Amino acid sequence: MAYTSLNGKDLAKRMKQSMAQEVKALSEQGITPGLAVVIVGNDPASRIYVNNKKKDCAEVGIRSFEYALPEETGEEELLELIDALNQDSAVDGILVQLPIPRHLNEGRVIRRISPEKDVDAFHPYNVGELMIGNMIFSPCTPAGVMELLKDAGIEVSGKNCVIVGRSNIVGKPMSMLMLHANATVTVCHSKTRDLASVCREADILIAAVGKPDFITKDYVKKGAVVIDVGINRKEDGSMTGDVDFAEVSKIASAITPVPGGVGPMTRAMLLKNTIKACKMHKNKRLS
Repeated sequence: MAYTSLNGKDLAKRMKQSMAQEVKALSEQGITPGLAVVIVGNDPASRIYVNNKKKDCAEVGIRSFEYALPEETGEEELLELIDALNQDSAVDGILVQLPIPRHLNEGRVIRRISPEKDVDAFHPYNVGELMIGNMIFSPCTPAGVMELLKDAGIEVSGKNCVIVGRSNIVGKPMSMLMLHANATVTVCHSKTRDLASVCREADILIAAVGKPDFITKDYVKKGAVVIDVGINRKEDGSMTGDVDFAEVSKIASAITPVPGGVGPMTRAMLLKNTIKACKMHKNKRLS
């Protein structure tokens, strides 16, 4: 059967064009959104992500501030930087690129970011707001998935959605957004019994396990929508997702490619959250 490719690259491009107009309108009022990105250490993947985020900011007119700290940076030094960024009126959003070195307490670092500048939506306050459906910011990757489905005209309400993976970054918040959209949600993990059988019940199957080509055609119901959140490097250096695209695309009605599917949407939603934060801060200053 022919499948629909859920092309996040194209949608993200359209979104950035629209956001550039928003930023231009703000700049005409003397306001420019600002995103501070903090990177600790020299992780190659993190460096690529940070460079891409800076490029995205430049495309839409958001000011980006990079703080590259050495691997051995102490926790107090990092927390003091976050405190300073919380107070900086030029900074609307703060993003600490994860993972951070092991000697730093990730939870403590995330909690130090002001919830009003937490454009990743990782702070426990924002996680709680997500739980009750009253989000200031939507977590970037799950929100990007929802935008992809909406743009493709794929109805979520009443559908069976199976999410493979229960991380705080993707799996758990994804389940909340799906519930708020009236899907019936099952979250699977390493202890799930007969995983393939559970996955075959899905109208919408979302893979976020971090294992290359883990989801094969045996996990997918014919005609299902398949969202691949995974980004994995093979031994030959090529990139693949958590879904065996060659197999699954033959039976899925719609599927995200890797690369070019969910990844660009994650970055687009970060920009959207930063602009939202800017507007929120502007309104506070005027009130």
